[in-house]
Amino acid sequence: MAPEPLPPAVLRSRSARERRHAKYARQLIFSDSIIICLSIGSAQILRFWDQPVRVDSPWAPSAGFGYTAVSCLLAVLWMGFLSLGSRSAKVAGRGLEEYAVLVAATLQLFGLAAIASMLFHVDVSRGYLAIALPLGLTGLVVNRWAWRRHTARIRRRGLDQDRLLIVGTAVSAHDVATEFAKDPWAGYQIVGICTPEGPAQVDSSIAVDGQQIPVVGMSQAILDAVHRTGVHTVALAATHGLRPVDVRRLMWELDALQVDLMLAPGMIDIADRRLHSRPVAGMAMFEVVKPQYSQANSLIKRGFDISFALVALLLVSPVMVATALAVRLTSPGPTFYRSERIGMDGAPFRMTKFRSMYVDAESRMPALIAANGGDVLFFKMKDDPRVTRVGKLIRKFSIDELPQFFDVLRGTMSVVGPRPQVRREVDSYDDLVSRRLTVKPGLTGLWQISGRSDLAVEDAVRLDLTYVENWSLYRDLIIIVKTVRTVLLGSGAY
Repeated sequence: MAPEPLPPAVLRSRSARERRHAKYARQLIFSDSIIICLSIGSAQILRFWDQPVRVDSPWAPSAGFGYTAVSCLLAVLWMGFLSLGSRSAKVAGRGLEEYAVLVAATLQLFGLAAIASMLFHVDVSRGYLAIALPLGLTGLVVNRWAWRRHTARIRRRGLDQDRLLIVGTAVSAHDVATEFAKDPWAGYQIVGICTPEGPAQVDSSIAVDGQQIPVVGMSQAILDAVHRTGVHTVALAATHGLRPVDVRRLMWELDALQVDLMLAPGMIDIADRRLHSRPVAGMAMFEVVKPQYSQANSLIKRGFDISFALVALLLVSPVMVATALAVRLTSPGPTFYRSERIGMDGAPFRMTKFRSMYVDAESRMPALIAANGGDVLFFKMKDDPRVTRVGKLIRKFSIDELPQFFDVLRGTMSVVGPRPQVRREVDSYDDLVSRRLTVKPGLTGLWQISGRSDLAVEDAVRLDLTYVENWSLYRDLIIIVKTVRTVLLGSGAY
């Protein structure tokens, strides 16, 4: 029997997640303040170490005022600007989004300081500000990065996580639990599932990512399951038997227990900027912006591709010359390997790479596919006998892909996009997977920074579709930065 509904709390206590974030925010305040004080203090010492300088202003006494007062005021204002959003639960720990807020808050502060100095005729040293700004901003970004890494290590060990109860049908609960299990950084430990039917037997469970999650109750008796499992958060997935009024009552009852409630609409791999919440007839509705196919084929992206490819070719030209000599001198055959790939709208093109295999590689392909299960989609072998010694090295660090910058200039490829596929793979596409062909294939993409050759077929397809539907130039820049790190580590390539 479900427990009696609890009366609304007069003064609501904070939930476990809110208490944990409050502790995290206090740590950020402490470390941010140290970095700001050190950067501003260093700027003052480096700029005025040889002579004391005072700020001249018609608003100050005739003798002016010292830079120590300016430094204290700047530090207080800097901390104030950061408190406007950089430590909120929606931003703190969110990576590039958090860094963007830090940069915006800092530039706003220094921009207003420059305007104020002109309006009030306060002559502040430009050299002083030119030292404090980059020094402080770099320190703040590194500080937030270090805290994210520290938190990620803790959560990967199963610590500092919210106990999570998922409510929904067996299918929808399984799908939501699978997505949570993929991302331990999110900070949730799934301890149980409630379904409309409840457990069929005492030890009923649902397999999720190799783990058995117990079915702990019925979706009509959620409070009872919350009491028994001691969860901190309830995630409500698609389910029947819960009317809007039931969800509202559940929200009140969980609030009295300091338990958070999340609604999981079941939309996977949709970027935040494509989701807009708005009330319709008193109901909270999610409006999903259409997939970004047209923007991914825009002139802006083409202009970026050309500019980036030209700069990249200039920077890596010494590496390409050395690689060309190594390929030509260590195995018989041509320096470059050109093969057919299927591009945008199914149009074939010739993709260029440094040759990393022996010249008879194509003729040996059917036998290798047959010996490894006959799956032609994303066929890869970790120890492919067709790869040369030099080929193993240049594949590990993706050096063999560098000539594809010429394909980018020709317009058959993009710097970032879905993985280029051969015809035998495209012929096996269904209607869903074929949407990868609505944009140009890329030299790098989400598949490159998420495991490369170690990716399962389903994950590689999902990542490609995610990129196609959620394209933005900002995401392209993020992928490029992460690609550099992945390539230098040489992980997941063979």
